[in-house]
Amino acid sequence: MRIGLFKKRRSESGFSIIELVIVLVIIAILSAISLPYIYSYKKLYKSEDQSLKVMDLMREAAQLALTRRRTMRLEIDLTANALLIIDENGAAPNTLIKSIPLELPREVRMDIIPAGVVKPNPPNYTDAAYSADATGHLVGGATVVGNTVWAVRFKSDGSAVNAAGIPISANIYVWPPVTVGSTTPRNTKEIRAITMFGGSGAIRYWKYDGATFVAYQ
Repeated sequence: MRIGLFKKRRSESGFSIIELVIVLVIIAILSAISLPYIYSYKKLYKSEDQSLKVMDLMREAAQLALTRRRTMRLEIDLTANALLIIDENGAAPNTLIKSIPLELPREVRMDIIPAGVVKPNPPNYTDAAYSADATGHLVGGATVVGNTVWAVRFKSDGSAVNAAGIPISANIYVWPPVTVGSTTPRNTKEIRAITMFGGSGAIRYWKYDGATFVAYQ
């Protein structure tokens, strides 16, 4: 009876300190091995993640324009380093309804096409041109104006237009520079592009294979 009680107590005593230390050491070793790979993987796909953010917000702005029956402006704001959806509700200034931060420019550039890369063709549209925002928008009671932006307005009829109401089509490039401010990409296979078709507001997504852009959507 005493032997059985002794065995029971040993089985209920749990892990020893030595066993717990061994487990923690194994976890620490595995973490030290895997973290560099996780970091490299995340860095490799930053341009893809940012491209998906841009396309998601384009679709959201277009959907808001349809449901609210008024123009929604999408801006890629290089000064604020953010994606914006602005409600052009007829008031002055317009109202910011959503802002999503972008990757730091040293990690991902969006302002120009990288050096040595030929734009997608077809459709071979004009590249997005960034300029000072003269329209502005309201943020917490303050007017923000003069930021360097590229803007497109989604109308309730499904079209995408510029400030003059003319359908606008453009290519937007998303890519990692080899160094801060460089026009040379770190890896050409990380280059992404988005083509927006002004007449319909449709979007095409491109990945660069090292030699040319390949359409994925």
